[in-house]
Amino acid sequence: MGVDVCSVTPVDPRPVVAIVPAAGSGERLGAGVPKALAQLAGEPILAHAVRALVAEPRVGLVVLAAPEGLEDAMAAVAAVESQGVPVVAVTGGVTRAESVALALAVVPDEFEVALVHDAARCLVPVEVVSAVIDAVLAGAVAVVPGAPVVDTIRELAPDGRSRTIDRSLLRAVQTPQGFVTDVLRRAHAGGDQGATDDAGMVEALGLPVALVAGHPRAFKVTTAQDLLLAEAILAGGSGVAGPRSAGAAEGEG
Repeated sequence: MGVDVCSVTPVDPRPVVAIVPAAGSGERLGAGVPKALAQLAGEPILAHAVRALVAEPRVGLVVLAAPEGLEDAMAAVAAVESQGVPVVAVTGGVTRAESVALALAVVPDEFEVALVHDAARCLVPVEVVSAVIDAVLAGAVAVVPGAPVVDTIRELAPDGRSRTIDRSLLRAVQTPQGFVTDVLRRAHAGGDQGATDDAGMVEALGLPVALVAGHPRAFKVTTAQDLLLAEAILAGGSGVAGPRSAGAAEGEG
């Protein structure tokens, strides 16, 4: 849905496509609609996410993975905020990995860099988007933004014992994650291999994943509490850290 993807002609010699898996039901948010269409400061969460992505001028195409029957509605929401960047919507899958694979299938070969961004991380600053793209263009095959972990973390052993992990070595992974598009295609051709995000799928190929600095505003809106925090930030509130150390697992489609 949206524009005819075959008619999209990249204008940058190294164009970037932004894939947005937005097929999640958002049950934990409790908004009564798919999470991407839940209202945040009077606009759908998806509108905020797309606005953040297209603020980076190297993004030349946005591909959404939407719930079945809502492809046109989501494409229309995204198109309002896309600043002329073409928007395509496909029907998402049951899992996040399936949704990304279905979106990736319609991306023209000319797009050499692919971003995968959760619609729920709708307040990510453009500086994070730019840093991810810069790292891929500098030679990394896969890049993730990560935020320092602020909580003490303990690792649980099978016998019930636990030990403290050095949190200085840990980062909470955020999005957008960036990839050489052909590498991302290879990763998805092999299935998710139990990985919780696209970077994990690339890692399963034996390839390295680079890290750039994330940002507290790139937290994932999952619960009603998260939504209140996002509202406060947009209203100029003082809250700057997400409720889960600014990061969360990427398991929702």
